[in-house]
Amino acid sequence: MSWSLNIGRVAGTMVRVHLTFLLFLAWIFAASYAQAGAASAWDTLLYVLLLFLCVLLHEFGHIFTARAFGVTTPYVTLLPIGGVAQLERIPEQPWEEFLVAIAGPLVNVVITLLLVYGAGAELQASAASAVDSTRIAMIDRLAAVNLFLALFNLIPAFPMDGGRVLRALLATRLGYVRATEIAAAIGQFVAFALGFVGLLYNPILIFIAIFVYLAAASEAHMVALRAVSRGVPVSYAMMTQFATLAPQAHVDEAVQTLLATSQGEFPVIDAVGKPIGVLDRAALIRALKTLGPDARVADAMTTEFPTVSNRATLEQAFKLLQQKSVPAVGVVDPVGRLVGLVTSETVAEMMMVQQALPRGARLGPWSRAAGA
Repeated sequence: MSWSLNIGRVAGTMVRVHLTFLLFLAWIFAASYAQAGAASAWDTLLYVLLLFLCVLLHEFGHIFTARAFGVTTPYVTLLPIGGVAQLERIPEQPWEEFLVAIAGPLVNVVITLLLVYGAGAELQASAASAVDSTRIAMIDRLAAVNLFLALFNLIPAFPMDGGRVLRALLATRLGYVRATEIAAAIGQFVAFALGFVGLLYNPILIFIAIFVYLAAASEAHMVALRAVSRGVPVSYAMMTQFATLAPQAHVDEAVQTLLATSQGEFPVIDAVGKPIGVLDRAALIRALKTLGPDARVADAMTTEFPTVSNRATLEQAFKLLQQKSVPAVGVVDPVGRLVGLVTSETVAEMMMVQQALPRGARLGPWSRAAGA
């Protein structure tokens, strides 16, 4: 995630802090200082830091449970709205996803129990929202807010854990794709409800509602893309007509190629046609600003350019797009020469083709059931 700072590695997972999180801390401190003075400001800052430590522990609940099923997590990022663990993939076995999803809220429940029964905290209904109130003991505020985090995250709406718990339960009977559609629809309904409540009581809920709605729609779309790519040979869906760049070419030549085509990602190949990197639109413009038009493509490209065999499936290429967070995946022939290109737009076009087919019709590897 861009605009993030690495602050350390825990058990193989990089912990990042988004710059907006630092701005959020500064704003919290300044607002509390202006309202109640330095003592209150430092108390509030310490409380918020401890709160986000609990959020980080919540995310590591997901991370360690996912790791038990062979799913790694390259990094976790702290944002003003919470934490985001970047799992390499979401387990598609319903019981695995259920355990991964429920692990985070359970961590908050355990923290609450430890604070109440181990440290003598008292649960108070008003303590969860008392961010800057020194009249309520910090330990009481932490106990209440952890219980709130557990309950809030179990709301059945993506991207909250409750949405994934719901999908896992539905998937045991309906299948992964249909379960995602239903869970996403419920999530969007919850988003509308949050937005309505926000209009009446708290405008912050409106922003949360927008976030939930877009996340639910995105989850449904990504699962549908993965489903349509399953079992399809990558050779049926890859781009075969695309522009490439040479590593020794100048950036100004790459700009001309950008303007002459509709591509956003340009593979960089060596003299025998083997891929050695990729240059996307953003990196090209950045290189033009910082290095100048006479810089070499090799100095601006990204060397991480995953490839698959031309005998692989489209699903394998799509998984690489998700796991590596790269703009494109190359398709190579048996001797390693680049023969095709797969992007997210490629997979989306394949889904449009399938959805456009009449019921019972078949085109290449795609078909649409008569009852669909």
